[in-house]
Amino acid sequence: MPLNCSSLIFRVPNILGQTRITNTKKLTAPTYVESCFPTHRKKTHQNKSFHIVSQLKFNQNYSSSSIMEDQRNLVLSSPGPEKYSKELDVAVRAVQMACSLCQKVQDSLISKTNSPVHSKDDKSPVTVADWSVQATVSWILSESFGCRNLSILAEEDVQSLSTADATGLLDAVVKTVNDCLTEAPHFGLKGPEPPLGSSDVLEAISRCNSMGGPTGRFWALDPVDGTLGFVHGDQYAVALALIEDGEVVLGVLGCPNYPMKKEWLSYHHRYHRIISKLTPPTSESWDKGCVIYARKGSGEAWMQPLHQKNKLLAWPNSAIPVRVSSIDNPALATFCEPVEKSNSSHSFTAGLAHSVGLRKQPLRVYSMVKYAAIARGDAEIFMKFARTGYKEKIWDHAAGFIIIQEAGGVVTDAGGSPLDFSKGIFLEGLDRGIIACAGAKLHEKIIRAVDASWNSSSL
Repeated sequence: MPLNCSSLIFRVPNILGQTRITNTKKLTAPTYVESCFPTHRKKTHQNKSFHIVSQLKFNQNYSSSSIMEDQRNLVLSSPGPEKYSKELDVAVRAVQMACSLCQKVQDSLISKTNSPVHSKDDKSPVTVADWSVQATVSWILSESFGCRNLSILAEEDVQSLSTADATGLLDAVVKTVNDCLTEAPHFGLKGPEPPLGSSDVLEAISRCNSMGGPTGRFWALDPVDGTLGFVHGDQYAVALALIEDGEVVLGVLGCPNYPMKKEWLSYHHRYHRIISKLTPPTSESWDKGCVIYARKGSGEAWMQPLHQKNKLLAWPNSAIPVRVSSIDNPALATFCEPVEKSNSSHSFTAGLAHSVGLRKQPLRVYSMVKYAAIARGDAEIFMKFARTGYKEKIWDHAAGFIIIQEAGGVVTDAGGSPLDFSKGIFLEGLDRGIIACAGAKLHEKIIRAVDASWNSSSL
């Protein structure tokens, strides 16, 4: 259920950790606003030490009394937060901020002919947005939960930003991070004072050095999943998940170019960008992007629009429940597959789709947006079969995995076994590939088809 409280006046958001507030003229520096799930609460979670798979740190200044002025005169009560409610609250807000950052950087990339895109050792692209999101999210999580209680496993490292010839790039990252954190009060969070320096940003990025594992907690962050889509002005995602004792317990997917309304999918993403500039921000057409989130065991997944500029992010932020499709006939199903051919076999998935009777054109999108499509019923099947030598990383799947699962879907390897997030950075022991489906019956049919087709493939 969206973030609401058990009793409130004027629909003012609940503040976690406070059970009653009366005649409040101004809320000073609330770090967590409301819970992301229903008012029927469970046992309060006892905080444990945990690590993070992500990148960035958070700050303490809370300015802008005018922003918080909207939250006066409230009366609310709550029996206490559900397990992981605080973590989910912070994660959703952090991803909302990261999406805002990415939108600005992507607009800048598209408007410039000389785009600042760099290559990593494996030749994959990385942009200012990758490092900036990692630094921002790492900082927010560190400020929210404490550096000592936190370790992060994320995609980017700090080495290429620390060299003498990377001064200009580092300056751009520092500016992007501070511009983003300046807007923290709009998201119900505190920003830094004074602004972060180069050493602070490098520290936030380098803090994301967890190796994961079977015990304890860590956050898994992919700052910009689908960087190729990002630099081309196409689909990409910001993915953040919390993993505890080897199991994903919450996930948040920010999809800035994936529209809230399914009917908008028939239009190209560049059309969304044009429309968003021409229509007032109060129009429903503004909601061209979304954030989807879920918590383990809730049996629910929720979607809210991206935060509107210069507005206070107030729960439930028009959140609506999402559910997988009820289609279990492969002939009526739509399947997703990666755009990139470098780490996935399109020929095998195409042959498999034909063998099970799939007639619709595949939905080829970059990044974990594929998981979002299935979770909200826009598609029914996601299949990814890696080429020899490619190993799937946990930050590419953790958030999407838990969101589909709580939305009623099934995600396993191609042998039908659960994905194992307890082995470190990689999804070790993966049987051939990954299959996500809208339901158990459809999933079973696809698994059988994979077994029947595999021996004749060249994978």
